[in-house]
Amino acid sequence: MPTKTAEDFLAALADELAISESRYEQARRSYASLGDWLHRPESTVVKYDPQVYVQGSFRLGTAIRPLNDEEEYDVDSVCLLRTLGTKDLTQSELKTLVGDEIKAYRNAQSMIKPVREGRRCWVLDYADGAQFHMDIVPSVPNAARQRLLLETRGLDLKWSETAMVITDIESPVYKVLSDDWQRSNPKGYAEWFRQRMGELFERRRRELAESIKASVEDIPDYRIRTPLQSAIMILKRHRDGMFEGRYDERPISIIITTLAAHAYNGEEKIADALYSILSRMDQFIEHDGNHCIIRNPSDPLENFADKWPEHPERELAFFEWLQQARQDFETLAGQVERRRLIESIQPRMGAVADRAALRLGPPPGTMLHPATAAAAVGSAAASTPVFPNTRREPTSPRGFA
Repeated sequence: MPTKTAEDFLAALADELAISESRYEQARRSYASLGDWLHRPESTVVKYDPQVYVQGSFRLGTAIRPLNDEEEYDVDSVCLLRTLGTKDLTQSELKTLVGDEIKAYRNAQSMIKPVREGRRCWVLDYADGAQFHMDIVPSVPNAARQRLLLETRGLDLKWSETAMVITDIESPVYKVLSDDWQRSNPKGYAEWFRQRMGELFERRRRELAESIKASVEDIPDYRIRTPLQSAIMILKRHRDGMFEGRYDERPISIIITTLAAHAYNGEEKIADALYSILSRMDQFIEHDGNHCIIRNPSDPLENFADKWPEHPERELAFFEWLQQARQDFETLAGQVERRRLIESIQPRMGAVADRAALRLGPPPGTMLHPATAAAAVGSAAASTPVFPNTRREPTSPRGFA
């Protein structure tokens, strides 16, 4: 088990990485404002019952501060036209339909920067002081076809009701009517992730509501952070630091998040959650004899590692990162001296390690008897978690619920 000092430091590290509640509220206001715009009487899409909602790390509560002041927050959102389907229009037509409204919104809001087109989304760039941009992915529902696809393969239908399809300008059928669109299911994934957090999330939400004498429904999700979310935030920043000069190779966040959520076992302390995740996360990688498979829990037909065969350096980078994370946090777990805590992860975590230490307040006095200090360090070393130092052969995940 990690030392008490290590646990406190990891908690401070998560606090330092967390984005402020005002940032979450800023993101919420932004996509809510766009949703209101799409529902105005003059809207060209209002008859299609549009719904705009956030997805990705902002929805999961695992967003972290950028590495520096030059980087922006990336707020991922969805624009779902709920009464349309793939038989009604092409991907190109949907992209244009939604894009025209987003451009009109940008003009009405007197936003300075032009709307940009991404591969699967439109990008709204806010003023420099806001330090964020919003990616809006046009989509239509796909529940019926998703159920059919899963049923024919004998797979779980649990999350199929929220399935959707999205536009992709690189799709070979981008400009023709086709059912073969890129699938997605951010709502289903978010619900799966919430289940993985377990009852702890709801308990903490109730406790906060009671402490401020509010109803549970009035407590937004972003005000609650579980050990699973904190551990993922720490691992993402460790990844960022390790691959700062190798961006294209770095393990993508959805892979880290998915494997971490599988490996989480309900631990109530950040340190316990982190070490449980690091020791077990590679057990939830399947292997079909040739390739690794990291299934999307909300769509078991999607493989988050599908780019690894084409880019084998990314598979190697994932296991390189996992080995380094195990080594760094194993070293950290046994430390009782603050300076050594910082040194154990600073090469990968950077200045955030120093700022986390400052959150702990002044270092305690060091007037310990030498024998007592030695005993404390020896005890900590004996209880340090030990991770396997060899790459595991991937196995099949044991369930996605």
